[in-house]
Amino acid sequence: MPRFAHRLLPCLVTLFLAAGLGTAALAQGTPQNWLTHLFQPPSTGPVPPANDARSWSGQSGASGNPLMTADAIRAAAADFGNCIERLWPEAARRGITRENFERFTAGLTPDLSIMDKLDAQPEFTKAPWDYLDLLVSDDRIAHGRALLAQYAATFAAMQRTYGVDPAIVAAIWGVESNYGALAGDRPVLRSTATLACVGRRRDYFREEFWSTLEILQHGDVPAEHLVGSWAGAFGPTQFMPTSFKRYAVDFDGDGRRDVVDSVPDVIASTANNLKMDGWISGASWGYEVVLPQNFDYLLADRSKQMTVRQWEALGVRRATGSSFPHHDERAYLLLPAGARGPAFLMLQNFRVIMKYNPAEAYALAIGHLADRMRGGGPLVQSWPRDERVLTVDERYELQQRLAQRGFNVGVPDGLLGPQTRLAIRSFQSSIGQIPDGFASSEVLDRLRQQ
Repeated sequence: MPRFAHRLLPCLVTLFLAAGLGTAALAQGTPQNWLTHLFQPPSTGPVPPANDARSWSGQSGASGNPLMTADAIRAAAADFGNCIERLWPEAARRGITRENFERFTAGLTPDLSIMDKLDAQPEFTKAPWDYLDLLVSDDRIAHGRALLAQYAATFAAMQRTYGVDPAIVAAIWGVESNYGALAGDRPVLRSTATLACVGRRRDYFREEFWSTLEILQHGDVPAEHLVGSWAGAFGPTQFMPTSFKRYAVDFDGDGRRDVVDSVPDVIASTANNLKMDGWISGASWGYEVVLPQNFDYLLADRSKQMTVRQWEALGVRRATGSSFPHHDERAYLLLPAGARGPAFLMLQNFRVIMKYNPAEAYALAIGHLADRMRGGGPLVQSWPRDERVLTVDERYELQQRLAQRGFNVGVPDGLLGPQTRLAIRSFQSSIGQIPDGFASSEVLDRLRQQ
């Protein structure tokens, strides 16, 4: 899914505190959910008719955007054919022939069921330990190891060319689509055309639509195989069409960049994406660490990067008891479950993984799954499994109560990002709690008492 930036709903960016929506589209704010595939069974077969279970609910979206009212959606759908024709001049400037444009778009109809997904609000929350349990399972570890062995020569050639850790690429493959089993079944052209003409993300998806036409014109992926998620991500590692244009490579030498059916192209294209985003060859993604007593938890912030040597001087040690291999690497401290859970020093390669999908939950799952494939053990520290994760409504309430007490959370939206975590830290400090920024039920209870 390169660049979910490529594909997820903004709620995935709420770290481990809420269920996210899938990966190439997220970094660019595009909705499409890697976890959706994991919580729902894959569908198969042709695009369903309008009256089946995948049809639009007919309801207005939850965002309140005027383009997402039911009437606006119906009006845009009625104008769909004219909208597609308005996209022709730019397609022509990109080298799409009129013959191919008409052939690719003939009989194209909008898939309005996408509108319910585009403006969906997550109806469930999951704790970080549940994410890791799900995504770093014994089956995924075993399957990843088998693929690394099966395609050892290809992975080795990729590593020589791009300098990217094979296990990281295999982990992306596993998390994005369960090693290709859940890559999606919607025609990418229909999905991107729908979103280019209907709904609130039209400007973004016009570029995806034109890029899809370019893929079809060039013949990199056969039209019948160019299927994927509802937001247009396709292939085992879920490329958005624009990401395909930037990063896809022909690694098997057949003249096509096929990130759907060519394993060498999938592996190398994913690695090229990471390399171009700043991957450091031979370096780790991060380390599980143990913090000393009386640690200053205000340092657990993505903006507070220090060298590993500086973290060591503060008493931070690797959880495994081994030494840090590189002392000049710059890292920030991540506490996905607050002071009661595991702590991590996150390095440059972790930030690169987050460019692929800007959710810390996703990046941690990728890094940890890769470590397990290489023979590493489970996390040393325990998760606070007795902690109750806040619901969506409770996260809204928490932000509103913080704002009422003068703590800056921006506009309450139910998404517990850096600004909200900073506000939580400030509130925790004011009441004598450990300022770890974790949105616990205890923090909400204390806010209700104030």
